[in-house]
Amino acid sequence: MSAPSSPAKGGPITTLEGFVCGGIAACIAVTVSNPAEVAKTRLQLQGELTKGGGKKVYSNVFDVFAKTWKHEGLRGLQRGLAPAYAYQILLNGSRLGFYEPFRRNINSFIGFSPDEQITFTSVLAGASSGAVGASLGNPLFLIKARMQAYSPALPVGAQHNYKNAFHALATIFRAEGPRGLVRGIDAAILRTSMGSSVQLPSYNFTKAQLVKYDILPANSTWTFLASSTISGACVCLAMQPADTALTRMYNQPTVLGPDGKLRGALYKNPIDCLWKTFKIEGVRGWYKGSTAHFMRIAPHTIITLTANDIIINLYKAARDRGLPEADL
Repeated sequence: MSAPSSPAKGGPITTLEGFVCGGIAACIAVTVSNPAEVAKTRLQLQGELTKGGGKKVYSNVFDVFAKTWKHEGLRGLQRGLAPAYAYQILLNGSRLGFYEPFRRNINSFIGFSPDEQITFTSVLAGASSGAVGASLGNPLFLIKARMQAYSPALPVGAQHNYKNAFHALATIFRAEGPRGLVRGIDAAILRTSMGSSVQLPSYNFTKAQLVKYDILPANSTWTFLASSTISGACVCLAMQPADTALTRMYNQPTVLGPDGKLRGALYKNPIDCLWKTFKIEGVRGWYKGSTAHFMRIAPHTIITLTANDIIINLYKAARDRGLPEADL
């Protein structure tokens, strides 16, 4: 009976390894990007379903930063950070960890080489892995959005005052049961699928072109930075309307329906939210907080994807140290 073969040096990382590496990279990124997420959330809720935008509490993203710092301090700028960490581990761990297995399996299923980069399968894999992460992390994104929207000094939109993430989850569960924790999951899947469908494909395409035309070397930090910057711009452009719909659906107040169940008072689903927002506020309503969104998504994408590449390379180097090369 032959001994089991040793793992090959330089072999691909497993889905679990990719999940963990992606989650660590995302936590590093969210620490930097969370204040912009707070600003984006409050700007998206400002003047909700009000023609002409109503009375403005905040004039722009920098005004949100200044007023939040003045009235709420660092705690205000980092509201929702704890659930944001947990959400990012689930979302980006899934998005980065499942992307390659999904892409390779889809390629194989339709008769292509698993290693071949095909735009259609890359977009489909990105959307699918993002939908998995959004579904798993929905309760965390829900409470994160509500905690970020809350301001004791300058409130906008419905206000939900939770002591912490556990209190938020318990409060929602007591009031609405499991149904409350999956509120807005359709909007979350739409938003994340749209963002994920372009994030990794645009990042990998840009990186491949930079290397192909000898603009930058393959494993250079500058290559990671340039590729992730372009990817961040693509994500922001594709995701903004769905992101606005998600924020509003999560934060909307609830009313008791004829069936005795609590339901959203303003919107039935993300399409209804987008339509009502467009009808009353115009296209600009979809893009409220877009500057803050880019200020959040650009560094978040840059740090996540750059850190993910660096962490994976460091992990593989440590993992493969001393392993045989015979199986290469």
